[in-house]
Amino acid sequence: MNTDIRIFLVVLFIGMQSCTSQTEKINGISFVASRDKATQEHIVPVQNIGANYAAVMPFGFIRSLDNPDIVYNTDRQWYGERRDGAKEYIKLLQRNNIKVLLKPQIWIWRGEYTGYLKMETEDKWKQLEESYRTFIIDYAKLAQETEVSMFSIGTELEQFVINRPDYWGALIKEIKTIYKGKLTYASNWDEYKRVPFWDAMDYVGIDGYFPLSELQTPTVESARQGWQWWKGELSTFAKTNDKQILFTEWGYRSVDFAAKEPWVSDRSQTGVNLEAQANATKATLEELWKEEWFAGGFIWKWFIHHDRSGGSDNNRFTPQNKPAEIVIKEFYAQ
Repeated sequence: MNTDIRIFLVVLFIGMQSCTSQTEKINGISFVASRDKATQEHIVPVQNIGANYAAVMPFGFIRSLDNPDIVYNTDRQWYGERRDGAKEYIKLLQRNNIKVLLKPQIWIWRGEYTGYLKMETEDKWKQLEESYRTFIIDYAKLAQETEVSMFSIGTELEQFVINRPDYWGALIKEIKTIYKGKLTYASNWDEYKRVPFWDAMDYVGIDGYFPLSELQTPTVESARQGWQWWKGELSTFAKTNDKQILFTEWGYRSVDFAAKEPWVSDRSQTGVNLEAQANATKATLEELWKEEWFAGGFIWKWFIHHDRSGGSDNNRFTPQNKPAEIVIKEFYAQ
């Protein structure tokens, strides 16, 4: 073969590989921590919907919004919430060619919103900083040990981030000395513009619960129309920061008005509307996954016991055993 032709073909092949890697979307699920160990049978349903990524989420616990102490990795926690459980989940997913986002999270007693976590004195801020550092560095070490593809440095900690920017800058530098993969932070949908350290992240992480439609049963078209304003803002933000947007969480409950306030997770709504969830999910996939500035996202949420999860009488976020699961499977298969 002529040398010039050989060189041309090599360059063309490399270019095609680069193009493929840049356009591959993160078709992820949020692999919920369980009291049980995970086995191969728990991974098969994840494979069946075509997911190529999973978020593994160990937890730390805080007693109140003004308490600086994070308790984690204790025998009182569920297996999947602890370090050893997270490690097992990661290894099992990786053996099945499913990449992992390790996403340690904080749970505040009675489900208080973590974005309101705020200390009243300088001493308490210092205590919280040291406690959080211990927590997140421990999991950064696990991220490096297991060579996960991505690590989240925090989830929806708006007041903590806004009030202590110097701390977060120093923490990120320390994390980067330990973990060598991709970094993100999971900001709330109405928080991301106020995060000061996107320049140090590889992705702008957003928990994408944007309001889309006020219809009781949103149609696919109404939800797609609802994305138009937000898409303009997100696209501009991505270009300004020269980062892709990643939905570190996203999804809809199977309830009436599912796309009106998608972040609502309390038990006040008791009815079931499977069509509302399926339509909003379909609209989001169709509107965002085709955009170059959008990296993909992680469906909230996916339980390891697939046969016992979701179903026609379940009005929570999981799409399992509902029409929304079929929507996701058909789209991820593309």
